[in-house]
Amino acid sequence: MTKEGLYFTLPFLILAAALFYLFHRTMSVALLYACIALFYLGLLIALFFRDPERKVPRGEKLILAPADGKIIRLENEDDGISLSIFLSIYNVHVNRSPIQGRIRSLEFRPGRFRPAFRPEARHQNQRNEIEIEADRVMVKMNQVSGAIARRAICYKKPGDHVDAGERIGLIRFGSRVDLLLPQGCAIDVIPGQRILAGETIIGRLP
Repeated sequence: MTKEGLYFTLPFLILAAALFYLFHRTMSVALLYACIALFYLGLLIALFFRDPERKVPRGEKLILAPADGKIIRLENEDDGISLSIFLSIYNVHVNRSPIQGRIRSLEFRPGRFRPAFRPEARHQNQRNEIEIEADRVMVKMNQVSGAIARRAICYKKPGDHVDAGERIGLIRFGSRVDLLLPQGCAIDVIPGQRILAGETIIGRLP
């Protein structure tokens, strides 16, 4: 579990323990039900903040999935190949670097909190815009907040080196991640495909 998960999980577990103690003193069925509800809610939140290890593929010019989820958009645009990944509340929300390179820029963009699967969320929602530079090419990655997700966190700063598949951030609850890849990339995924961060090969840099 990520360290951020402790701040959200522990209060529910502490309250559940306190109610269980009161239940033993009063034998109140209502307190028992409240204790069970809080305990399972804490476990669900802990599940959301899980951070499993991944078998990161090795190879030159690989582009790896930056997030768990489902590819909801894959298009050729004038400035590159654009790809969007939707993360439901059941997905792991730890984000990983899609390529090996250097963080060139990181910019926070305030915005709205529309459902992350809607097309307009790409440009209108609050997000972190990250540029990663490698071998004279640039990959842009956006951590986009959704209707439930209210904060995207990036652990890195401009100038930091990142490896492909390295943990670089987290989005709390349902959200999306957008990638803009340079023209000429070989793409190995299709719309509707479910992918795993740091493990699924999206494609290869030109």
